[in-house]
Amino acid sequence: MQPKSPPPIQRSRLSWLAPLWGCVLGAAWQVTQAQLWGLWVYQGLLVLGLLILLMAKPLRRRPLLCWLLLMWAAACCVAGVTGWRAHAYLAQTLPKPLEAVDLQVEGTIASMLQTTSNGQRWRFAVDAAPPGVPPLIELAWYGPYGKELDSSQPLIPPWAQGVALNPGQRWRLTVRIKRPHGARNPHGFDYELQAWEQGVQATGYVREQAQQQLLAVTGQYPLQRCRQWLRDRIQAQSPRLQTWLSGVAPERQLAALGVAAALAVGDQQAIDRKDWAMFRQTGVSHLMSISGLHITMFAWLAALVVGRLWRCSAWTCRIFPAPHVALLAGVALATAYALFSGWGLPAQRTVCMLAVVALLQMLGARWPWPCVWLLALAVVVVLDPWALWQAGFWLSFVAVGVLLASNSIAAGAYGESATGRFLSKFYALWREQWLISLALAPLGLLLFGQVSIVGLLANLIAIPWVTLVVTPLALLAALVPVAAAGAALAMLPLMRLLQWLAELPWAVWALPQPAWWASVLAIAAGLLLIAPLPARLRLVATLFALPALLWPQAWPNVGEFELQAVDIGQGNAVIVSTARHRLLYDAGPQYSRQSDAGERVIAPLLAAQGMHLDVMMLSHRDSDHTGGALAVKAAQPQVQIWGSDSVINDPLLAALAPVQRCTQGQHWQWDGVTFEVLHPPEGDALLNGRKPQPNFGSCVLRIRSASGRVALLAGDIEAAQEQLLLQTRVMDPVDWLLVPHHGSKTSSTEAWVKALHPHWGVVQAGYLNRFGHPVAAVVERYETAGSQLVLQDRCGAALWQSDRPADLQCERQVRAHYWDVHYPPP
Repeated sequence: MQPKSPPPIQRSRLSWLAPLWGCVLGAAWQVTQAQLWGLWVYQGLLVLGLLILLMAKPLRRRPLLCWLLLMWAAACCVAGVTGWRAHAYLAQTLPKPLEAVDLQVEGTIASMLQTTSNGQRWRFAVDAAPPGVPPLIELAWYGPYGKELDSSQPLIPPWAQGVALNPGQRWRLTVRIKRPHGARNPHGFDYELQAWEQGVQATGYVREQAQQQLLAVTGQYPLQRCRQWLRDRIQAQSPRLQTWLSGVAPERQLAALGVAAALAVGDQQAIDRKDWAMFRQTGVSHLMSISGLHITMFAWLAALVVGRLWRCSAWTCRIFPAPHVALLAGVALATAYALFSGWGLPAQRTVCMLAVVALLQMLGARWPWPCVWLLALAVVVVLDPWALWQAGFWLSFVAVGVLLASNSIAAGAYGESATGRFLSKFYALWREQWLISLALAPLGLLLFGQVSIVGLLANLIAIPWVTLVVTPLALLAALVPVAAAGAALAMLPLMRLLQWLAELPWAVWALPQPAWWASVLAIAAGLLLIAPLPARLRLVATLFALPALLWPQAWPNVGEFELQAVDIGQGNAVIVSTARHRLLYDAGPQYSRQSDAGERVIAPLLAAQGMHLDVMMLSHRDSDHTGGALAVKAAQPQVQIWGSDSVINDPLLAALAPVQRCTQGQHWQWDGVTFEVLHPPEGDALLNGRKPQPNFGSCVLRIRSASGRVALLAGDIEAAQEQLLLQTRVMDPVDWLLVPHHGSKTSSTEAWVKALHPHWGVVQAGYLNRFGHPVAAVVERYETAGSQLVLQDRCGAALWQSDRPADLQCERQVRAHYWDVHYPPP
């Protein structure tokens, strides 16, 4: 007897697996390219994929060959289309001559407005502008420079000529824009990729001095108008909440209302950065925006209500079965809710999954969970290939895969009702969270360098409370405004509990981020550990995680040191490492009242690299050097603080006390490396009769390796201090120089450059900064002296090692991507 052929549905399912895998592999192939090929190559790939698809059809009797051809056909097609899309996007890049100049544009506010500490920000769809201006830009309209706005005031800012900004308004504006530019650091957030994904090709601000004009109020973008209306309606409940909770701090009340707004309309900017840090430490950040869980709950409720109503009429049931109507209604309303919430990646993934499950059930097909999971994955990847670089993409799909694989209800996904007592449901919820925590722990280590130990307990409490209580109340605010205050009231005790959990000394387990292969083994160990395998095999599988758990920190050799100039924009921040010690020279700028380089860049980078600081030296008190100091101190309380007089006497930095004064002549050794403070001198010798300024007292640090390699970190000293150092200290040539005052015209005199003759000169300055740093004369001076000048906005984080003095690694070159439209990789 000949073996029976697989049933039709099974053959169809197996044939679909090949192109699904091909879609994922083709997208991954293209988005990992450092530089785009020619457009004709991607067009050729698309044609090749279609030809391979035609070749595969006659080979259906040879399953393996047919399977491979289908996979390669899909891979070529998706890679070709993705590359073609990338070329079309780059063709609309803002030309360099249009950056940082006044431009008059006309267009429509195309998004819900985000309120910042000193203005508002939104997406602007351009209708009329000079040639070369992209069709979608992101604008901000700031208040008076240096003046922060009261977050409780009405959103009718006088600096916007007394007009409340709303989606759908058409404006004529005078703006200054530039290409999207963000910091580029190891393990850091890629802002330029986010802008690329969202189609934003320029960012800028409205010129305060110019006259702006509201042209019309159109009916465009009704969804964004509804989102802003509900967000403002929720935030307007602040006075009511203050009446109810007079004993609670106003900032805590506003934070709870911000969570309600995030849950209702997806406004993640409404949540303070400190609260986001707390949610990440407790592992519940996925709940504090529109998550897949919320959309699934909404779809389930919609399907339940519509199905019950449809069954009330026998006539309607004869026209179309009630179960099918319930499925369609659930998916449709879930899609509407996802669109209303901003259509983020978790929302896309959930809608795709729901649509796939509903379609398969209506067709009578019962695919195994891996096929359903893979189909949803492929759909999302084809629509947004660059999502493969997003941490949320992998967290979302791995979590859903674990749920589908481990839970019988989710694995079926065809509407079976769950029955049982309360304890059995509680045990099922506990089991799901335990399995997800185990599976995602290695992935969290790979992506963030840390694992939340309290995440299991926090999620067990937060998931049902946020999903069943807080979110419904936030959505109910559209009908009953007071429900928003109720949502905030329900959120406050949960936030207190999460704050307590986050403050536990063992709340987060931080480890150095391992190599990719060790991370892959650890992820495999996590998945095998929860798989239905014999206990012995699962125990053996845990050994795969050992390389990642025991991954050593990277230390220089004894007698050598390395410098890592952190990309923090306009400011200074350099990490100095020896064989067993680390020093941070300056802590970067403060970006706004809610954000600084310490919290956003330096502390996460230190955690990802497993670094513990011994000393933080603050050259002087200017905010572009000390803006992140408090956040770094909070993240690493063991660090000792050194600083100049201006740092010691600054009341805004009082929480750093005690601060040891850096003084000329101080020196010490770490692991065979000599550190020497060259400046400032004792007393007022540095002033020369001039009015004292923080720059004049900058701490200058010289570092010398055992092999004689020298680096100099010069803070913001100016010409007078350079001359004083040349006259009073032996200033030998150096291998690496932190260029004084970011390349300002007041520093880097000709005598200074000639005396030091640095091989590498690093300029830490922001992209198109308003100070014009570094000035052309200073750049020419260093280049004439034969120095290689490294501009951080082009380089990203810069790593230099004293035992390899001729090499300097730029993050933008080591990990180059074609969407870096500022300076394409070589």
